[in-house]
Amino acid sequence: MSLFHFLTLSLLLLFLILILVLLVPLPSEDSMMDNSTDHQNRSTFLYFAYGSNLLKERLQLKNPSATIYCVAKLKDYKLVFGNHKGLASQRWHGGVATIEHCPGDDVWGVVWRMNMSDLESLDRQENVKMGTYSPVEMNVSTSNQDLSCRMYIMNSCIYAPPSLQYLQVIVMGAEQNGLPKDYQDKLRSIETNKYEGPLPVMEELEKALKKSKERTEVIQSDD
Repeated sequence: MSLFHFLTLSLLLLFLILILVLLVPLPSEDSMMDNSTDHQNRSTFLYFAYGSNLLKERLQLKNPSATIYCVAKLKDYKLVFGNHKGLASQRWHGGVATIEHCPGDDVWGVVWRMNMSDLESLDRQENVKMGTYSPVEMNVSTSNQDLSCRMYIMNSCIYAPPSLQYLQVIVMGAEQNGLPKDYQDKLRSIETNKYEGPLPVMEELEKALKKSKERTEVIQSDD
């Protein structure tokens, strides 16, 4: 090959490379941010709470990463109380919350963003390995979007009324996060089993609520 042919081919190759570079767009700033968001999403998940985990201090007892994302509703489901295979909850001394398909009804709750590191702890709280609850992914609705969230549904539920303390925690969580007033009233109207005895989880929760109140008071005094 002559030097002239070699130089001609080299220039042609460089010209083709230049065309390819111009035709292939560089990643935009938005797309890079989207990729960053996707990576973040892989390290966190959204959890829809409708029972005692409506209350921030209750959820954060074992799941410290939980931060509120928004309030949302699960369409065509209703809130019910019961026990797995009729075995009363030792933790709450009564029926505990679950959801059932019911066209036309809604369950209001709180969407929490949580680190994946807390997933095992949350499953343990819901006794997933024992078969008490099963995790599912379903869409919940806000005023302007649908969100795919993890939530839990009881297996083999036998209806049973909740204890007074358990219902109280749910109502406190509904108030804390501003669930619709008519839904709060609906929660307050639920009949309990009248149990008012001691519950270790309530003692732990009361300590957490006290600490949370003290932190709030300190922040307000600094302002």
